[in-house]
Amino acid sequence: MASVTQRIKQIKQPRGGYIKPKEFSVEDLQDDNVLYESENIHSSLVGLAVDYLTRFLNGTPIEEAFKISLIGAHLTGKDELADDLMSDIKGTDETSIKNACKLVGFDVVYRSGPIGYKPVESINPDEETISNIKIMVNRGLNFFDLYGPIVKDGFTFEGGYTSEITTGDGDFLTDDTLWDFKVTKQAPEKKHTLQLLIYFLMGVNSIHLQFNEINNLGIFNPRLNKVYLLSINEIPDEVINEVRTDVIGY
Repeated sequence: MASVTQRIKQIKQPRGGYIKPKEFSVEDLQDDNVLYESENIHSSLVGLAVDYLTRFLNGTPIEEAFKISLIGAHLTGKDELADDLMSDIKGTDETSIKNACKLVGFDVVYRSGPIGYKPVESINPDEETISNIKIMVNRGLNFFDLYGPIVKDGFTFEGGYTSEITTGDGDFLTDDTLWDFKVTKQAPEKKHTLQLLIYFLMGVNSIHLQFNEINNLGIFNPRLNKVYLLSINEIPDEVINEVRTDVIGY
């Protein structure tokens, strides 16, 4: 049993990766905002807060946007705390961002089990971190003005899981593109491009018919404010078949 990201760590990719990151086209959206260099909470929390806040402010009901967090809170018996945090998430004001950072601290329980949980009350982003998150959320909203609308978000892959991959959830679908949000300081790596291909193949095998319309794989990095795109038709059939069988287990 493994999640998508855990499965990727288990396998050895060909030299350069199943899909070389340099094969993606790159567009720099550019703006005048400058991010602070340092943040005082874990990068995974920052990424989740940016992701879920962007979904919420783009129109997804807050219970859906923070669904994984709420499941994690329920598993730890912290439903009331989670509800209190969620009730004060309204936008990109300081209180909303602080509460979002705390709320996503429950995600680890769902994704990795209770052993990784630390009290979310101890998650306290400083001014620089809050500023960075606000800028990145606004960049996300601008990105969807340009590339949206979203047709599905926060999806899992019912019908597409295997004995090799039993969990995993994707970020966004627009009409013809599967998107993943990354807030890394570096350009996409081979583990990220493989993750996208796995999501696509699992999506096609899942109950979600929207994946039949997907023609492109995309990554948006609001930290770098760059868009990375690749047509699925450019991926060799032998690569797709090898990932289907050797990595996913179809």
